[in-house]
Amino acid sequence: VSPQPGVPPEEAGAAVAAESSTGTWTTVWTDGLTSLDRYKGRCYHIEPVPGDENQYIAYVAYPLDLFEEGSVTNMFTSIVGNVFGFKALRALRLEDLRIPVAYVKTFQGPPHGIQVERDKLN
Repeated sequence: VSPQPGVPPEEAGAAVAAESSTGTWTTVWTDGLTSLDRYKGRCYHIEPVPGDENQYIAYVAYPLDLFEEGSVTNMFTSIVGNVFGFKALRALRLEDLRIPVAYVKTFQGPPHGIQVERDKLN
């Protein structure tokens, strides 16, 4: 995360977590129907990048309830989505992604078995 001048790194990290989960720039009438705390991403740790001024590593966690089971597309749309154009940031890069075993287990795998998939690649 590289925040814009005047934006503290903690605020930039929190903004990324919010924007990529439940944050929005407009009022949504459904906000009152459920507690957003259950679904929002959280920036739980920020550390400076050694040797790079004004660059930080922001660790963000998301609740599994935020994602549709077995959908890589939904997961990446939620995490990456439009957050890379966020105005509070000068730059943003996804460095690493850790997927919990509980979410991995929601994927059914190839529909024809691994050998058929390998044969297609050859």
